Amino acid sequence: MDSAAPTDNARVALLLREAAALLAAQGANRFRVAAYRQAADGIAALARDVGALFEAEGRAGLDALPGIGPGLANAIAEILSTGRWGLLDRLRGEVDARLVFRAVPGVGPALSERLHDELGIDTLEALEAAAHDGRLAGVRGLGERRAQGIAAALAQMLDRGRPRRAPPPAAEPEVSVLLDVDREYRARAQAGELPTLSPRRFNPGGQAWLPVLHTQRGDWHFTALFSNTARAHELHREHDWVVLFFHDGDQVQRQHTAVTETRGPLAGRRVVRGLEPACERWYARAGGEPAP
Repeated sequence: MDSAAPTDNARVALLLREAAALLAAQGANRFRVAAYRQAADGIAALARDVGALFEAEGRAGLDALPGIGPGLANAIAEILSTGRWGLLDRLRGEVDARLVFRAVPGVGPALSERLHDELGIDTLEALEAAAHDGRLAGVRGLGERRAQGIAAALAQMLDRGRPRRAPPPAAEPEVSVLLDVDREYRARAQAGELPTLSPRRFNPGGQAWLPVLHTQRGDWHFTALFSNTARAHELHREHDWVVLFFHDGDQVQRQHTAVTETRGPLAGRRVVRGLEPACERWYARAGGEPAP
């Protein structure tokens, strides 16, 4: 065995087990917890160095490992490429998209902050999705050409330069489901029923104030938290904007942000940013009330 193998395999397995432990402590679905633990056991027992495997075969090689799949392959690729894992940072209350995105060549401190605030994302997975669906090019001061350069750097970083076709548009929960998770989170947070995190940013006293919800709707698993971002604090919306992270059975993480609309026909109502037309249609069908 490569002398470096125990280091890479043990490090990845340790982070997967920590994620499983935090998810369990925060009340996440037991099958999701079990998936991370089983992946950790598989990586720890792997005869080959997982870093060497990724170097040789990219995410496809990770995805082919027993018990891994595309979502966990993305997570392991992020760990090996950047030394960080956005999901684990989020579970710890330490997420800082400025550091996550600065690992991508061509992304500096100011741009990393804009990517986080304007796109409402904090993972490399979400940044890659934004590059493919055109949202990245729309970020203030970026433009199509620079967005393409960042997309290429991101692909090279995560897949070691192997050409990949753009993924097909991913299925997402209905707007009614997203709004219902938002409703559950805000109600239970207000009632003090949720475990709380001590976020690293904007929390000089180290207080455990950020509620976290793990819940499920059908095949969709959700994690919900208030948006602890510079923009949210600047606008005093840190207890209004709710970031909804979700994945299906493949564990591929995506996210949306729910807010109270301040203008237009939906003013005063909860909407999902980027899905306002769908929210308006749903409110019209539902008689103006959120999902029960």
